Amino acid sequence: MPPTAATRSVAGLLERLSTVPGRDGRLTHVERVPARPARTAPWPAWVDDDVRRAYVERGVAQPWAHQVAGADAAHAGEHVIVSTGTASGKSLAYQLPALSAAQEQRGPHGTRGRHGAATLYLAPTKALAHDQLSSLLELGLPTRITTCDGDSSRDERDWARAHAEYVLTNPDMLHRSILPGHERWAGFLGALRYVVVDECHHYRGVFGAHVAHVLRRLRRVCASYGASPTFVLASATTAEPALTASRLTGLDVRAVTDDASPRGELTLGLWEPPLTSFEGENGAPVRRAASSETADLLADLVAEDVPTLAFVRSRQGVEQVALTAASLLDEVAPELSSRVASYRGGYLPEERRAVEASLRSGEIVGLAATNALELGIDIHGLDAVLVAGFPGTRAALWQQLGRAGRGSQDALGVLIARDDPLDTYLVHHPEALLGRPVEAQVFDPDNPHVLGPHLCAAAQERPLMAADLPLFGPRAREVVLALTDTGLLRRRRAGWYWTDRERAADLTDIRSAGGQPVSLVESGTGRVVGTVDGGRVDSTAHTGAVYLHRGETWLVDELDLEDRVATMTCCPPGFPGYTTSAREVTDIAITTEREHQEWGRCRLSLGDVEVTHQVVSYLKRRQPAGDVVAEELLDLPQRRLETTAVWWTVPDDLLADLLPAGTDLPGAAHAAEHCAIGLLPLFATCDRWDIGGVSTARHADTGLLTVFVHDGHPGGAGFAERGYRAARPWLAATREAIVSCECAGGCPSCVQSPKCGNQNNPLDKAGAAALLGLLLDCATQ
Repeated sequence: MPPTAATRSVAGLLERLSTVPGRDGRLTHVERVPARPARTAPWPAWVDDDVRRAYVERGVAQPWAHQVAGADAAHAGEHVIVSTGTASGKSLAYQLPALSAAQEQRGPHGTRGRHGAATLYLAPTKALAHDQLSSLLELGLPTRITTCDGDSSRDERDWARAHAEYVLTNPDMLHRSILPGHERWAGFLGALRYVVVDECHHYRGVFGAHVAHVLRRLRRVCASYGASPTFVLASATTAEPALTASRLTGLDVRAVTDDASPRGELTLGLWEPPLTSFEGENGAPVRRAASSETADLLADLVAEDVPTLAFVRSRQGVEQVALTAASLLDEVAPELSSRVASYRGGYLPEERRAVEASLRSGEIVGLAATNALELGIDIHGLDAVLVAGFPGTRAALWQQLGRAGRGSQDALGVLIARDDPLDTYLVHHPEALLGRPVEAQVFDPDNPHVLGPHLCAAAQERPLMAADLPLFGPRAREVVLALTDTGLLRRRRAGWYWTDRERAADLTDIRSAGGQPVSLVESGTGRVVGTVDGGRVDSTAHTGAVYLHRGETWLVDELDLEDRVATMTCCPPGFPGYTTSAREVTDIAITTEREHQEWGRCRLSLGDVEVTHQVVSYLKRRQPAGDVVAEELLDLPQRRLETTAVWWTVPDDLLADLLPAGTDLPGAAHAAEHCAIGLLPLFATCDRWDIGGVSTARHADTGLLTVFVHDGHPGGAGFAERGYRAARPWLAATREAIVSCECAGGCPSCVQSPKCGNQNNPLDKAGAAALLGLLLDCATQ
């Protein structure tokens, strides 16, 4: 079939981008995902007439088949997850039963002061909740709908408790405000018919485990008010959606996965920035930064008036891409530079809303954003998406690419590789990215470091009874007894009671590790005081760190670890001309080996470890080249982490007999560790920053050459265990990434790590390939 005019236009656009002088060889692969027609279904008979009329007036003549399947299941009281692609209208699957139930219970005119059938909507971001609110209000129905989050005033929260029938919030607000104060929400919770968990693929790792227990606490509190709500979950396409939803809610969940929405053709390009003339650590070649390449492409697309969204992994990167693209446009067409903007968490609510409105209106043509816009915010009319670095999972990649070409229009997507083993591997092995199903979510609700604080929070909300414990999983009784021994819970005949005067919800912070590290709270004459969130303040806001906020560069003057406050100075444009990244040293001790596999005379193990970290310095990297210009020493305390690890050992005589003469064993193990960390996200839903590693030619606990890869969260997050289960394909891909890299002696695209505490020394690239080959050969014996 010949290509359509629209398809030729998109294909021609990618060709123009790749044939600009000096860009030869950067486009490594082109994939075309064919268009898909829509499949509709009749409106269900149970849908309220006013609700149906409101949607028809907004252009929904007939719903798509998967929307009806999800809505029918929820209306029948069946817990359901709708797991379909971006822009597939998943919202309708829960809005139809929720709005119809509210209309039905309230009657034609409603009753003042009486709750209709209530709905609680949970989104991972405030922006998505507010976007949903706008969409619902446009329907013009009498249902009382509002948001309740950190942006809400006291009066708005009071109104929500007293009158709202459809409340839009987030898991953190549910955890810290609604559940601890459930008595004030008694009317709403007693009328709760539906709980909507939107974009639930976002809940993975430790964050996912926390949210799982927040939902269990919600179920328990609702039951005390006589309510047993139906859970409706919405997710991007993911593996095992029913199992994931069941682990998240603790309930049996039906999955609806047959996407009946229309899609135009997607042209996807894989793009690798070139090696530069700069040298990195130990003289290694440095590849041009993905952010710099993305800024160039974004400027090109804006110059052609192509509405484009560029996803950048870090907040700092978002600011840099937007600034660079605007600067490039200013040189050739100054009137276009104002049509580029940035969008990320940490902006004030009115700033976020203004950017969203400008993008919808077309005032902004190019937008650099974090994954805050990966979610289902209603942004139409985008023709292209740039992804600066693999976002960690295939599911997230397709979710981001799906923001372009909404409806039946064709679209362009470009994945720009970072100087990273996983990205380099994927752009040269497209079958690993495009020919495989999306991943399953990984999270462990039984992690005692997560479970314990939530049991305390549950006991504060209502005394914890023995009959409640199965709700929180098989380890709940064990953890409750441990909490009782430490005095956090008190046992009485009726159950367990919370003993502390402070709020139990404050024992834990359920926000994801990607939360805003520094919030600017006070400005003066070029200086601000920032409050620092999260447990890694020494590596995010150390003295000397460079921090970007809305295009402004701030230099951290001082970090107070005890009060968690950083003092900063605003820098003039172009200063200081570098970015910073913290360096740390790490040690590891084996606590318990849970499982092992004998790979010939080698051994693969899974177990508990204690990891000791200490931030010792930070690197200054010149911008935009990224080469290291200086290292500054720091004096900070040690941190200890009890977590889960996968590790492998190789006996001395095998190393002596089978590795090439002259192999640097510490360097080979170190290089293999770095690349294995870089490739694990291909097999587990994690980022390389969620995991860590230690390698040594002779470890004190094993007496042998040992390489560890461990979770970066207390108690583990399930990533190391996934590596253990998929060890053979994971380590085979690791070896292939090393062998196929074009560098001579090791670079950031294969065996160098941006967070190495030893300045990427020693590293033996050839030795790492040989070591992994030896290990894999033993695995087949």
